Amino acid sequence: MLRPVSAEDPFVPLVTYALIAACVLVFLVGPVSGLDPLYGSGNARACAELAYYHHWGVIPSELMDNQPLAATTTPGCPAPDSFPKIPALSVLTAMFVHGGWLHLLGNMLFLYVFGAMAEERMGRLPYLLSYVALGYLATYGYAVFAAGGDSATQTLVGASGAIAGVLGAYLRLHPRARVTSLLPFLLFLPLRFPAWLVLGVWFAIQWASVGAPSAAVTGVAYTAHLIGFVGGFLFAWLLYCRGRGYADPTNTAVLPGDPP
Repeated sequence: MLRPVSAEDPFVPLVTYALIAACVLVFLVGPVSGLDPLYGSGNARACAELAYYHHWGVIPSELMDNQPLAATTTPGCPAPDSFPKIPALSVLTAMFVHGGWLHLLGNMLFLYVFGAMAEERMGRLPYLLSYVALGYLATYGYAVFAAGGDSATQTLVGASGAIAGVLGAYLRLHPRARVTSLLPFLLFLPLRFPAWLVLGVWFAIQWASVGAPSAAVTGVAYTAHLIGFVGGFLFAWLLYCRGRGYADPTNTAVLPGDPP
């Protein structure tokens, strides 16, 4: 996989790299990675994962009520420790927690490929602030959408909402860029597609998945992805693209596999 770099002025996306490093580090030291023997194995590790998610993840109903839910004891697990959880702050901590290796790697791949060019165009500090803000927008938007339903009390983890915002901003900042995808069903034959097509397909998949039975099984917050993506697109349009035309259409990104 290649990251797009300008030949004239190579740009190092320090913020994107730092976000990726933070997410990877948090995952490696947590119970979900399975690398820390202190969390045990089998049922002990499963209980540690539940407590970890409840502690650092975000629960939609907590955001709506602005107060943490009462801790419940899972059968077969020890009583959870009490801790002063702040619902609004849990939105931020949840952005660095992931539910498994595939969840982590998929998110980091898209952040690496699309975040670098978005950071270069926006600037490091605005990019970081917008990343966090779009993560909050996606999470609170999902909380409103899930209010009163079964998913209102399910824990959310992952940077998907914020990264979806990066994808939306990238589409508006670089609509004519081309993305090279290595398609598994074509023996990883590299094919180049316009960014608007790749991200448009991704958006359509998220849209079609909202309310689908599979969403309840997988626990994927597709609505948060859509809100983050639209928010990122509008943010980039309002602050960077009004009356300024488009970015350099020769920029390219390389992305293995299909859009998630």
